[in-house]
Amino acid sequence: MANLVLAIDQGTTGTTVLVIDRDMNIRGRGYREFRQIFPKPGWVEHDPQDIWESVEITIAEALQNAGADPERVGAIGITNQRETTVIWNRDTGAPYHNAIVWQCRRTADKCRAMREAGLEDLYRERTGLVLDAYFSGTKVHWLLENVRGLRADAEAGRAAFGTIDSFLVWRLTGGEHVTDATNASRTLLYNVRTLAWDGDLTEPLGVPHKLLPAVRASSEVYGKTKGLTSLPDGIPVAGIAGDQQAALFGQACFEPGTAKCTYGTGSFVLLNTGAEFVASKRGMVTTIAWKLGDEVNYALEGSSFIAGAAVQWLRDGLGLIERSADVEDLAASVPDSGALCSSRRSRASGRRIGIPTRAACCGVSTAAPRRLTSRARRSKASRFRFTNWSARCRRISGVRSRRSKSTAAPARII
Repeated sequence: MANLVLAIDQGTTGTTVLVIDRDMNIRGRGYREFRQIFPKPGWVEHDPQDIWESVEITIAEALQNAGADPERVGAIGITNQRETTVIWNRDTGAPYHNAIVWQCRRTADKCRAMREAGLEDLYRERTGLVLDAYFSGTKVHWLLENVRGLRADAEAGRAAFGTIDSFLVWRLTGGEHVTDATNASRTLLYNVRTLAWDGDLTEPLGVPHKLLPAVRASSEVYGKTKGLTSLPDGIPVAGIAGDQQAALFGQACFEPGTAKCTYGTGSFVLLNTGAEFVASKRGMVTTIAWKLGDEVNYALEGSSFIAGAAVQWLRDGLGLIERSADVEDLAASVPDSGALCSSRRSRASGRRIGIPTRAACCGVSTAAPRRLTSRARRSKASRFRFTNWSARCRRISGVRSRRSKSTAAPARII
């Protein structure tokens, strides 16, 4: 009996797969990290084959831990690191180049040139985004300009572009080239008002429309599994959402005015604005929260690139800890940060956010509401994912909440 759902969370540093039953109980889990590639300072890449292998391994691991036969899987859902850009050959399925990761800054000069050419307002109005190397559009442009033979293949319809969700659906289904509206809205190429790829957006970046995937709703059947070693043919792939939009939905922020902030590799605030496209007056971006059927929900978003990535840096870069979880014992060993702050720039607002280092290492802001921090402490699995940011950071996004009763020092905007 096919009564289990396979949930694939393809993140920036690793892939998690959950096996979930009809009562929403987690029956099995798999996790696998993969290589981070840094060709130059500020450049970040992933090998798409590493990503795919991590998905295959964690699917098998999760099913084994659940004690479940693959035939019991009734549907597959995908959530993914957003903006990370892959282009592959439609005939062979082979990528033309490593994936360019959302953190990569190699296209900053291209973005600056587009702003100087007066294109910022056009992109802001139609995509809700700012011209920044964070988003996919300039990454696609860089690949087309720098990978030999790619532009000719793209113009001939032999190449396919996608964010990671699109790449995984292609591999899972044996060739369906689709994405959902949440991921399309992060590309700088998709008009979030008309819900279509926009020639006025693709033309300045030289992106052929033949390269682009079909854009679908966040919940529908995109295709069925075909030719996999770990799963039988015929399982529907039936849900896609970018990781931060999935978190907004998963935290039950269904009503306009509700918001979440989650910690993963980075930290992201999203505020549900309902069916209304709201342009921020404080430098936030506007994005599609989800599309269900013909109905679209929008959100305001602010992001900080470094959250859990700082913990990984302590482990892999400085060698101060052996396991990511060890950082909690270090943070708990001192009463406070001794006035030492970790400073990083919010990409959406351009402001620097200073957070006491002890709290930053924990992934818990000292000004976070007690209800959310206590929930994070109870659940090791969600400590970095579902801990609320500080009340000060919510002020940047315009989200209001009752002031925390915590007597600890609040985070400061610097």
